[in-house]
This record gives sequence, C-alpha cells and structure tokens, in this order.
Amino acid sequence: MNRKNSARMLVLMLLATFNFVAEGRAQDWRQALDLAGFWKFEIGDDSSYADPDFDDSAWEKIAVPGAWENEGYPGYDGFAWYRVRFSLPEKAMGRTLHLHLGRIDDADEVYLNGHLIGYQGRMPPWPETAYHIARRYLLPPSFLKDHDNLIAVRVYDDMLAGGILDGDVGIYYQPDEIHILSSLAGEWKLKMGDDLRWADSDFDDAGWQKVDAPVMWDSFGYKDYDGVGWYRKRFTVPQNARSEKLILFLGKIDDVDEVYLNGKKLGRTGPWPNDIRDFENYGNHYQEYRAYFIPANQLQLDGENVLAVRVFDGLVHGGIWDGPLGLVSQRDYRSWERRNSSQADFFKWIWGK
Repeated sequence: MNRKNSARMLVLMLLATFNFVAEGRAQDWRQALDLAGFWKFEIGDDSSYADPDFDDSAWEKIAVPGAWENEGYPGYDGFAWYRVRFSLPEKAMGRTLHLHLGRIDDADEVYLNGHLIGYQGRMPPWPETAYHIARRYLLPPSFLKDHDNLIAVRVYDDMLAGGILDGDVGIYYQPDEIHILSSLAGEWKLKMGDDLRWADSDFDDAGWQKVDAPVMWDSFGYKDYDGVGWYRKRFTVPQNARSEKLILFLGKIDDVDEVYLNGKKLGRTGPWPNDIRDFENYGNHYQEYRAYFIPANQLQLDGENVLAVRVFDGLVHGGIWDGPLGLVSQRDYRSWERRNSSQADFFKWIWGK
C-alpha cells in the first residue's frame, strides 16, 4: 500500500470512528424527528388511504423499518399502505425538510397530508422494482403544517420481502443551508408545452395552472409526463435586498432548465436535449443546485419582476422539485459555495473520484 492510499485509509478509519461518513457522502444530514417505530398498516389498495381524514383506527400497527413478512404477513405479495402522524419540532421550523424512508421493496408512492410528494419504482400493470434505492423526499413547505401532519406510503411488493425494509426513517435537514434574503417558494404558474413567447414579461398567464414550488410537477397531475413545461412567477425585491448583488437560487430542477428574468435569458443548466431519449445530455443535472447571477440592469428594484423557467424533463419526476428558492446575496452565496465545494473536493479525494 503506497503512502497516498495509507493516508486515505487512516482518514477513513477516523471518519468511521466519528460517524462522519453520512448518506450522500458530502451531504451532512441532521435528524429533526425520528419516525422509526410503530406505524398504522393495512394490506390492500384504496386511494382514500392517502386522505388525512381517513379513519385508520382499525388498522394494525407494525414496526418500521422492517419487512412486513416479519410482522405477521409471511409470503404476502401485493399492495399495502402505511400511515403515521407527526408534528414538527421547534428545531425544524423554517428549514428545508426531507423525509428519509430507507429502502422500500419494491415500489412506493408517498403522500403528505393527501399530496403526492414522491415515488420510486412502478406499480402494476407494469411493475418495476426500486428496492435498492434509499428513499428521500422533500416535504414541501406549502403542504406542511406545524401540527398533525400525515404521511401515507403506498407500497407494492412483487416478490420476496416487502415494505419499508431498512435504513434511517425520519425527517432530516441540512444545517448548512444557504441563507435566503427573499423566498420565492410558494405559488407559481405552470403550463405544459413549449413556446418561447412565454418568457416575455408582458405575456398573459392568467389561464395557467396554479401550483406550488418547490414540488415535483407530478404532484399536480403530471405523473410520468416527459417533455417541456414552463413556470412563471411575479415578485418584488424587498428593501433588505436592494443594496446587494443578487443571486437567483432555484433549488434543484429535473432535468434541464433555461431561466428568463423580465424577458431576458438569465442562464441555463445542462444542454437542451434534441430528443427525449438523449440521456447523456441531462442524466445528472437534476441533482445540481441552480444559481444564477442577476445583472443589476436586468432587475426592477422598485417594481414587479417576472421570472420564467423553461424546464425539460426526460425521465421519471419533473419540474422544480427541491429547494430552497429565493434571492441570495452574492456574499452569502460565495461563502456557502466554498464550504460545499471544499467538502465535495475532500470526499472526492477520499474516494478517489
């Protein structure tokens, strides 16, 4: 073993000792609420089970995580639902929160207070397993309440072990979240299709669908939609941000985006695909945070601004799916980016990637 590899091994041992290597390698997740324990459970399938007002008092309770075969359902393959209620602790308030559910065998759909917030794998009639994927779903702020929230998980198991199998189960946040001067989360307008005139600031979007962001567009009736959609939002610049050089921070977008501010192109992440099957062009961009510098002459400080985001989705979920969203000072962005770049570079050195 050479010196370089010896040094890496030593550091890896130290990291293991202090439990520093976390899921996602470079991501530092902190638990806001532990949801491991006993959840309500029922076999079968009924869409009303996602409704927070549904009466599940007659349901059994089973341990989560754990295969349902070990909880009195040996050999059962098919549909089942889990439900659990929770209230947010004080330390979770004002943060971007994610639900971690570990591995689920085989496919799942997850609902927060009746709203679809994520899924992996495929249900019948063309089932597709995702048993190997650790589930992590954004808890959209617009769907959350301070108290008495309901998570409902629809699961389909095709064979062997089934259910919420193993891993961390709870609500998590990243402590080093970027500081937002003015939030752009909340109500946006959305329309499927593609027309560059939709970037114009004076375009009439009154007939567009009202949606929330950040939330995958699948939650608003576009599950399995692959193609182009446009988001639009009007906003003003608050007084505390007017003296700053500003960055537009748009969380994560699945898959490729072009951003227009007041009719002028602000930036793009990823090459725009020529074909929906052109996976190489948009394969990993859905994991990237979007950040665009705003030239001073492109922003209306004393009036209304119009933001238009053209999105191409080629696979599975789509849209502005993760946060935070908002205006960020250039100073805060630089500090946040340096911290995250340093951490990412460190893990690349450790893992030799």
